[in-house]
Amino acid sequence: MLIACWSAKGGSGTTVVSVALATVLARSSPAGVLLADLGGDVPAVLGLPETSGPGLGEWLASGDSVPADALSRLEIVGPGGLHVLPTGSLTATSATAATGEPSVGGAGRAEVLAAVLAADPRPVVADCGCLPGPGLPVAAAASVSLLVLRPCYLSLRRALNAPLRPSGVILVSEAGRSLGRREVEEVLGVPVRAVVGVDPAVARAVDAGLLPARMPRGLERALRHAA
Repeated sequence: MLIACWSAKGGSGTTVVSVALATVLARSSPAGVLLADLGGDVPAVLGLPETSGPGLGEWLASGDSVPADALSRLEIVGPGGLHVLPTGSLTATSATAATGEPSVGGAGRAEVLAAVLAADPRPVVADCGCLPGPGLPVAAAASVSLLVLRPCYLSLRRALNAPLRPSGVILVSEAGRSLGRREVEEVLGVPVRAVVGVDPAVARAVDAGLLPARMPRGLERALRHAA
């Protein structure tokens, strides 16, 4: 199962949701969970050192000269049963620019990435970042496509015009907002699968690079059935 988390506007919390969701899934998956980082911030949230070696960016930019099964050699072991495919020294966005193609590493290469991730026997969570962007082909091919959304007019407006229709929404709720679950579902026409409240405890865990170990129970409960 390939689950893609993405947003239509930066700063929505896509990476935090991706890491938290992968951690929750790993607790019930004996083989762990593969976490593909197309945004570039996953190691920081996990408290892992920044990778200096090759990653998804290099794999995407390499074209057919590097076989699909080389992806497994790029994995690094993270906490809590997570296996991370890092973005690498050459980010996915840079790989797009390097190839001159309209999508990550060229349309064909991105489709190969999506197919390899979808065929992995483990649950796979992909942090696809902000769309449109380099994560679009993977998000389009995912069995579950989750839009991470803050309930503000600008975010909702961009989500309505996004290039991809999600399977559902992870709503990052904030006190005092006039828009809520009902309005989001009415405008986008897809269900809100989880409501995640803005919580200082989550921010502290992320700042310390310890989200898997210190995940607040409220966040875990909210995401348990999101996928």
